[in-house]
Amino acid sequence: MKKVGVAILGLGVVGGGAYSILSSHRDFYMKAHGLDITVEAVLELKRERALSLGIEERKIASSIEEICSNPEVDIVIESMGGVEPARSFSLAVMSAGKSVVTSNKELYCKYGYELEKAAKHNHVGLFYEATCAGGVPVVRALLDNLEGNRITSFIGIINGTTNYILTKMTNEGKSYKEVLAEAQRLGYAEADPETDVEGYDAAYKLSILSSLCFHTKIPFADIHREGITKISSADILCGKRLGYVIKLLAIGKDGEKGIEVRVHPAFIRTAHPLASVGDSYNAVYITGDSVEDVMLYGRGAGALPTGSAIVGDVIYCATHPQHRYSPFENTENASPATKFVTNFESAYYLRLVAEDRAGELSKITAILGKYGISVAQVIQGPAAGGAQAGKADLVVITHVTREENVNKAVSAINRDLQTEVASVIRVVE
Repeated sequence: MKKVGVAILGLGVVGGGAYSILSSHRDFYMKAHGLDITVEAVLELKRERALSLGIEERKIASSIEEICSNPEVDIVIESMGGVEPARSFSLAVMSAGKSVVTSNKELYCKYGYELEKAAKHNHVGLFYEATCAGGVPVVRALLDNLEGNRITSFIGIINGTTNYILTKMTNEGKSYKEVLAEAQRLGYAEADPETDVEGYDAAYKLSILSSLCFHTKIPFADIHREGITKISSADILCGKRLGYVIKLLAIGKDGEKGIEVRVHPAFIRTAHPLASVGDSYNAVYITGDSVEDVMLYGRGAGALPTGSAIVGDVIYCATHPQHRYSPFENTENASPATKFVTNFESAYYLRLVAEDRAGELSKITAILGKYGISVAQVIQGPAAGGAQAGKADLVVITHVTREENVNKAVSAINRDLQTEVASVIRVVE
């Protein structure tokens, strides 16, 4: 029986979930894996929180130095969140010869290169399954199971808060502000929800996952990011009429012209497998050149789902003494050889509030045509709740075109016509 001592930094939702799983499953892990995994120390400012979980007072450390010097600790779980002191603490325990398992997507996204360098130098492991998509095992799938493939594309719903908000808006017809307030009351959204609703969280995760997919460093700074704060009930209603549902998508593609990585709201067909992913669930849709399409689905957040990912990494670390690191050169910035595509190709949904008079539609389509944009579909009439007096709502779905063409056409319409482009949303077919 191999004895494995664990320390946990931070006993919030995720750290507490990991502790609960490790405590309740100890006998099972002995039988299934031949591992006696025990929590030997915790670092938690709120001592009452540790005591309420049943942790012995003698195991509550008062400093990171106590964790570093504890000979019973082999693996340290970092579940503090934020960059500091999580970064400094992780570097300290690795210098002390202890492997690190982290759930901290911002830390790993921004400083994974530094953590991995320290892990290699000290011959310890660095594991991060829990940084992306909660309990969905996408990191391990990309590191191990799909390594025989060249991954050509990745599309994911990887933020539970925004997916919950958009699902409620779609199903109940409520406004963004109404659903956000409800999500905050229920604990699905933070008091300051910016990290989630403006797409930062999803972009952190996409940086990590696209680097694994495409075997090259994809820094956070190179990801195009938009949030969901401008999505309206009118857009959602129009999407329904057209057979679409709206999601905050994390998209990565590796093509002949380079790599494109973007986080933004998008309409997808109701028949697409990702369309049925609701509430706080996450899913990733991966395409490989040999395996073709693979979809992984599950709880994207929460104490036990994310704790499950953490504990899975602890067991993997304990049973794989030969540590592996990133299958690409993990540096702070992208390789000079990596080309990024920023002028994306997509179909687009445009909702316009136009003068309700003959010829206005033809003027709009003429401007679109000037910039090489062809129209696939037009719906005329009030989108939701009736149009303004003397105004008409027009919804245009374009054929696939370039991002720059759409931006130029929208500017021209707003400048030259008595028409407001109220919404521009990409359509992923």
